Amino acid sequence: MAKWTPRHEAPEPLEGPVVATITGGTILWFALFLVQLPFYGWFDDHGHLWWLWTCLAGGGLGLIGVWYVRRRDAALKSAAARDAAAPKETSGAE
Repeated sequence: MAKWTPRHEAPEPLEGPVVATITGGTILWFALFLVQLPFYGWFDDHGHLWWLWTCLAGGGLGLIGVWYVRRRDAALKSAAARDAAAPKETSGAE
């Protein structure tokens, strides 16, 4: 048996409040950007200006993440509704 062969079956993915989690993280990144913005000169003088832009990039990427997880959540709900509305097929001889 090779070293990379899995020994256990993969667990089911955990589903939680994904949209709320990503939205909260995005708000946090933007808040960190806004808190650091008044200290722009200090960051620039000490070579830490990348901290400011990292927070802005995190907020921007978070917006993409919010868009993505909202579409994913809507697609999952749509698929679940479609499966619930579909007639059940019976497997058996009549």
